[in-house]
Amino acid sequence: MKNPKLLVEKILAGNLEQFKTLVEDYQRLVSHIVFRMIPKQADQEDICQDVFIQIYQNLGHFKFESKLSTWIARIAYNRCINYLEKKKTPLFDDLSPEEESIETQSEDSMTPDTFTEHRDRASRLQAEIDTLPIQYRTILTLYHLDEMKYQEISQILELPEGTVKNYLFRARKLLKQRLMAKYQPEELLQ
Repeated sequence: MKNPKLLVEKILAGNLEQFKTLVEDYQRLVSHIVFRMIPKQADQEDICQDVFIQIYQNLGHFKFESKLSTWIARIAYNRCINYLEKKKTPLFDDLSPEEESIETQSEDSMTPDTFTEHRDRASRLQAEIDTLPIQYRTILTLYHLDEMKYQEISQILELPEGTVKNYLFRARKLLKQRLMAKYQPEELLQ
C-alpha cells in the first residue's frame, strides 16, 4: 500500500473493501510472525484471524507514531505471546517442518535438478531455523524475510536496538554452528 494513512482513514470511514486491502497487504507479515511462534497449524490460522480482528477493532487508536507495519507486527507478536502463556507452551520448543518453506527463486529459471537441490537446501535451513529459540527465530524472520530494520524490530519486540542486533548475531552464529554440525560444507553450498 502506497499510503497507509489514507488506507486507515478510508477504513475508519467505513470502507470495508479497504480493510480487505489492508489484510492482503499485511497477511504475509502477520503469518511470518505467527507461523514462527505457534506450533499447531489450526492455531496459527485462528491467531492470524484474531490479529486482524484486533487490528480492525483498534485501528482508530493508531496514531502513526510508528509505521503501520510495525504496529501490526506488534499486535501479532503480542497475540502469539498471550497464546503461548495461556497454553503454557515452552518458548524454546522445536516445531515440526510442516510450515511453509523459505521463499525460493522462481521455479521457471531453474532446471529440475537445480530446483530440487535448492528446495532441499531451503528445507534443511528451514528445519534448523525452526529449532532456534523463539526470539532468535522471530528476529531472523523479521530481518531477513520481512526485510525490517533493527529499529522496527526493536519496536515490535520492545527490546533495545542493541539487543536486537545481538540476538540476530547470536541467531546467525547458532544457526551456522548447527548447520555445520549436521552437514558437510559442500551439502550447504551446492
